Amino acid sequence: MAKVALEAPTLADVVAARDRIRAYLAATPLRNYPSLDRLTGAEVWVKHDNLLPTGAFKVRGGVNLISQLDGTTRARGVIAASTGNHGQSVAFASRIFGVRATVVAPEGANPVKVEAMRDFGAEVLLQGRDYDESREHCERLAAQHGYRYIHSGDEPHLIAGVGTHTLEILEERPDIDAVIVPIGGGSGAAGAAIVAKATRPGIEVIAV
Repeated sequence: MAKVALEAPTLADVVAARDRIRAYLAATPLRNYPSLDRLTGAEVWVKHDNLLPTGAFKVRGGVNLISQLDGTTRARGVIAASTGNHGQSVAFASRIFGVRATVVAPEGANPVKVEAMRDFGAEVLLQGRDYDESREHCERLAAQHGYRYIHSGDEPHLIAGVGTHTLEILEERPDIDAVIVPIGGGSGAAGAAIVAKATRPGIEVIAV
């Protein structure tokens, strides 16, 4: 597959993504739990992206990316390699915009997540012993059939969409000291860092 030079998204891209996805994804609540404060010795606020349709923040990026595909690309279809959340994101967003989605998952992928991807309308192919083998097969299919390959991390539109998570947090609680995000493909941490650096450089972004 030919490599395309990618430009890192900016805060303006994240703000534009927020405006783009809000018709499909409502802002999620940010809640404080006193018992968690006592346990940690800090004031902790939890961003409930588990209430999004796929149960995870990645869907923000999927909707932002697929909403911007041109007609020719949509007609060809999209493909992704995933063990779960990224695939659900691509499947959900593709269904919204009428795009054919294929997800390649490892043979031992979580059956609940595989079924969720299928429920969102994706064709799921179980191929490979692990994620890397699934990704390699996915890239071959993309090259053979002209599908738009959607990487789980190296996608500026995906990162900008996921960054809306942190944008919402800082709009509601601009006084926070740190944002803690889970890390897999890296889109969540990248999006959080972009927003934090542009708005409050002193905020610490911690990926776990």
